[in-house]
Amino acid sequence: MDAGRPGDPGNQAEILVAGMKHVIVGAGPAGVVAAETLRKLDPEAEIAMIGDEPEPPYSRMAIPYLLSDHIDEAGTYLRKQPGHFVHHSIEVVADTVASVDTRDKQLWLTGGGAVSYDRLLVATGSVPILPPVSGIDHEKVTNCWTLEDARKISRGCAPGASVVLIGAGFIGCIILEALVSAGVKLTVIEMGNRMVPRMLDETCGALLERWCGEKGVNVMTNAQVEAIEDAGGPVKVRISGGREVNAELVISAAGVRANAKFLEGSGVELSDGAVVVDRHMCSSVPGIYAAGDVACGRDFSTGEYSVQAIQPTAVEHGRVAAHNMANHGSVTHPGSVLMNILDTIGLISSSYGQWQGVEGGDTATLVDEEAFRYIQLQFDGDRLVGANTLGLTQHVGVIRGLVQGRFRLGRWKDRLMKNPLLVMEAYLAVSQG
Repeated sequence: MDAGRPGDPGNQAEILVAGMKHVIVGAGPAGVVAAETLRKLDPEAEIAMIGDEPEPPYSRMAIPYLLSDHIDEAGTYLRKQPGHFVHHSIEVVADTVASVDTRDKQLWLTGGGAVSYDRLLVATGSVPILPPVSGIDHEKVTNCWTLEDARKISRGCAPGASVVLIGAGFIGCIILEALVSAGVKLTVIEMGNRMVPRMLDETCGALLERWCGEKGVNVMTNAQVEAIEDAGGPVKVRISGGREVNAELVISAAGVRANAKFLEGSGVELSDGAVVVDRHMCSSVPGIYAAGDVACGRDFSTGEYSVQAIQPTAVEHGRVAAHNMANHGSVTHPGSVLMNILDTIGLISSSYGQWQGVEGGDTATLVDEEAFRYIQLQFDGDRLVGANTLGLTQHVGVIRGLVQGRFRLGRWKDRLMKNPLLVMEAYLAVSQG
């Protein structure tokens, strides 16, 4: 979308009004950072943050650490100091927004009543998708999305318990790590032809699958759950190919969708269920912004707009949105470098930027299958635009620097084509030259 659209701060010479009321729907990282940024920029404003769970604002990404007993529930909280939000005069409301009246600037709550706003930030994140499978609503089936889900999983994850995990994507693999730590007998079912198919190429995903197998995890790729049946205690999970597994607990990590259904009919433009925003994080309706997993944000590499469901992006979105909501200058979002780093039972994998490559681009690959080490670099001309790595922990941060810096590598491209491990030397040469 064009940054100069009607309704964004770049087009209006607005004056900050004393007593401005900012309402944030969503109490995750995007919402919390936005609320705190607004408080710094606008000390006199009224700020309310509406979250749909009874717990204090927390990080979903911390739930696996809770499951593996590395932290307690308080360790998942985004702000650890008691009274943090009261101290900053940020009202936290536990309720769900049913609908938005953009004409009268009101939110209607499912608990009853309405909340008015001057500026609104939608930071409601994602909600899990349940696969269309018979028996998916059985009491022994759960998501791993909320603290309440985590409590249910903890009750069903005694050492040696048989657990089935549906989905080996990014979220699924984070959960996998915690389940292995809990000592369960784990089966993972992934419909794609490899693990983490939206992050890793075929070679990298296959190596990760073999690694998990050697650690005692039964991974089935190119497989689908066809039904979940009550077996008088455990459940029977029927899998394509005539296979079946008995499980005391089934965890679904089959994907997510943007949590913006309450905006339907409001006039706010949606694309595949997510809020369409410009570079100011402003929606199609003036005064309404969106941030995080619910927003179609700008991709740094391509310039296109899409949902980028990673916490650093949510935080960036929230900060940019808050600046523009407070009329603190016209702040644009440069776009997020897509980056994922995953620890799967001690094996680190990562993806950066356009890791799948670009048309007409070159690829450099180095693999040591026995050592579970892999690096793949993607080039557009003599610029590095993306990468996959596995089993590499040194210097991988400079890959992001090379991608984000859009450096012309010159003769260093040929050197990286011959030896992709020279990324640090290449970065030092081109960034300081």
